[in-house]
Amino acid sequence: MNSDTDAVRDELDFEFLGNRTGQPYTVQTNVFAHGKGDREQRVNLWFDPAADYHLYTIFWNHQHIVFYVDDVPIRVYKNNEARGIPFPKLQPMGVYSTLWEADDWATRGGLEKINWSRAPFYAYYKDFDIEGCPVPGPATCASNRGNWWEGATYQALNALEARKYRWVRINHMIYDYCADKSRYPTTPPECAAGI
Repeated sequence: MNSDTDAVRDELDFEFLGNRTGQPYTVQTNVFAHGKGDREQRVNLWFDPAADYHLYTIFWNHQHIVFYVDDVPIRVYKNNEARGIPFPKLQPMGVYSTLWEADDWATRGGLEKINWSRAPFYAYYKDFDIEGCPVPGPATCASNRGNWWEGATYQALNALEARKYRWVRINHMIYDYCADKSRYPTTPPECAAGI
């Protein structure tokens, strides 16, 4: 999802980084808020996403952003605006899908190169659904606390989701920018505040 505003861009990403045959597929999530990005986390999937369709969801409300794979939360980004940490909520975003060449960094840090002889490359979607405020739409929609996604049930992960989230972080997370001292000698403020 992208706001289409470069200077103060908001963006929420699912990025499939590719794999080496026989190795797990890696999904990277990234959050841009008010033009600040580089907030990546990477998870090795526990299944082969090319073998069948799977459900990829971005749930976004005023409290948090949750990235789900097959109803399993793989990332939570909390709204910590009260601590001065940007949170994407002021701009409408569109949904985009792209295939792009990033073999200088994406595949095991650039160690694997794209095999162009296997082109063309395809991605397939089904049962695509968006629930949210239309653009253009009523200016009060996004701030309406009466929207279903703002309800008490959706303010935090429930107990089952929290267990699944811990399982992913312990068993499948392979990179978290919060722990990357070479990139961030000073821990980013949202990490200290609890992501």
